[in-house]
Formats: sequence, C-alpha cells, structure tokens
Amino acid sequence: MANHKSALKRIRSNEKRRERNRMWRSRTRTEFKQATAAIDAGNLEEARQATLEAVRVLDKAANKGVLHRNNAARHKSRLMKRLAELEAQQQ
Repeated sequence: MANHKSALKRIRSNEKRRERNRMWRSRTRTEFKQATAAIDAGNLEEARQATLEAVRVLDKAANKGVLHRNNAARHKSRLMKRLAELEAQQQ
C-alpha cells in the first residue's frame, strides 16, 4: 500500500479512470454486437440505425482515449463493409 499522499491520490484517480474506461469499453462492445446481430438478421433499416449508433460510440471511445483510434477505425470499417454487403443483397 502507498504511503505518500500523492500515491494515495494516484490510486484513487486511477480507479475512477479504470471504471470510466470499463464502462465505455463495455458499451462499445455491446453496440458492436447489436449492430452485427441486426446485420445478420437482414433487416436493413434496423441494421443502418444500429451501425450508425455503433460508429458514434466507437468514435466517442476513441476520442476519450479508451480505444486506440486505429482499433475504432478497424471496427467501424468492418461494420460498414458488412452493412454494404447487406445493402447489395437487398437490391
């Protein structure tokens, strides 16, 4: 256990940051899974909405530093690619 005031404060602030990051990471995973499920279901309008929401959450997480920007870009790219394939199938 830390003995200095600054070290104790660092522990407290790290715990707050960890909880906040955990919340955002969990939310990004949830949104990604929901978008993927909507695309798999084949409902184009629902898939579009879910994908846009997932992209928004991924961008926010990357902006806050929870995810690396390339990680967020990779996930967004994969989602958009699958959505484009669904749109091509629908037509």
